[in-house]
Amino acid sequence: MRQALNMTRREPSHRWLAAAMLLGFTMSAQAMDLLQVYAAAQQQDTTLLAARATATGELERLPQARSQMFPSLSASLSQSNNQLESSSTNILGLEQTNNTGYPSSNKTVSLRQPLYRTQLAAQYRQALAQADDAQAALALEEQNLAVRVCGAYFEALLSHDQLALVLAQRVTYTTQLDAARKALTAGSGIRTDIDDAQARLDMNVALEIEARQNVSYTLRQLQNLINEPIDQLATLQVSQLELIYPEPNRLEDWTSRAEQSSPQIQSLKARIEITRQEVEKAKSGHYPTLDAVAQWTQSESENVINTSSRYTNNSFGLQLNIPLFSGGYVNASVRQALAGLERAEQTLETGRRDLGLRVHKEFRGVTENIPKIKALEQALRSADQLVLSSRKSFEAGSRTLLDILNAEQQRFLVLRDLAQSRYMYLISKVRLLALVGGADLEAVAAINRVLLN
Repeated sequence: MRQALNMTRREPSHRWLAAAMLLGFTMSAQAMDLLQVYAAAQQQDTTLLAARATATGELERLPQARSQMFPSLSASLSQSNNQLESSSTNILGLEQTNNTGYPSSNKTVSLRQPLYRTQLAAQYRQALAQADDAQAALALEEQNLAVRVCGAYFEALLSHDQLALVLAQRVTYTTQLDAARKALTAGSGIRTDIDDAQARLDMNVALEIEARQNVSYTLRQLQNLINEPIDQLATLQVSQLELIYPEPNRLEDWTSRAEQSSPQIQSLKARIEITRQEVEKAKSGHYPTLDAVAQWTQSESENVINTSSRYTNNSFGLQLNIPLFSGGYVNASVRQALAGLERAEQTLETGRRDLGLRVHKEFRGVTENIPKIKALEQALRSADQLVLSSRKSFEAGSRTLLDILNAEQQRFLVLRDLAQSRYMYLISKVRLLALVGGADLEAVAAINRVLLN
């Protein structure tokens, strides 16, 4: 901030030094820079951590789907104690009751290997698409993290810059108020100059309260991303800021690149494949299934007649299941899946159009902020000259203190707009790179090189 505020000005240095002392935001070796905040956010940001957990969970769908194609082996064992009570009438007409107890057991081992199941093949292809979707969603969150970190970081710097401007305004208004009072006492001033300077100074108090609240909020916003307190931030080093147009400098090239590389588009394409395989799964309800089945069974004392019997049965064969009629359920499932596919395709088209609009916005945010920054730098030089000329004219008696205050106010507005434009240029670069999947560690490091630690 202090580096940003010391650019090309002719204001006496003691005013800006006083503002910096009041602000208490001077830099030291312990100040966190953008790269350090980004690295911490990669480990602590809950949104990214949740996305990583989601991606890890979604990747497990692949081995789950693959497992359905492998043989399944099961075993069962049952052991029972049977108690049979029977009654009968003898030749004398008397009822007789017999209680018979015997143990029985059954052991079964079954092996089943799917040979032809179209649903399993579609389910595996769907799992592959779901894995691609999970990876693309994670990549999208990683791009968004770079945007959120840079946005929060530059918003915090801007809030400190604005507070420094407010404090600098206070020094100016206080000085002018003292000068107006002395001039009135000496008989060369007017009451209006005192009232105007006092009104501006009173308004400055309210602006300072708002600016300090904004500083606190923006720092808290940045702290939430890394889950640790931040006392100081590295500030923008204006002398190292290069205003570079995007390469290539054609909107159409960036739009085409975004459609090919954007994680969002990749995710939407994967979801189309997911719904396409859902259609195939629904259609598989019309197709037969074929399994190879092998089973070994051993049973003892199956019934009361043969309480000492023991049987062993080994079987191997093919099991064919042919669906004939399910009341229209399969046809309805196919129609439902086709509707889902249409929805996914339209969502992709919506995403593509929205992506093109955002690329257009961020591309122009970079290209149009460059001439704007240069124009504001020229406007700052002109504002500095206006302040100097107004003071000399005041000393010559052709200008009033009100003219000096107006010139100072105009210069402060230019400084505010210039700081905003510089930060908007940087964040637009990050957003543009994020739209094409390029907002990575290298991109953040490149921006970090223009910060003064």
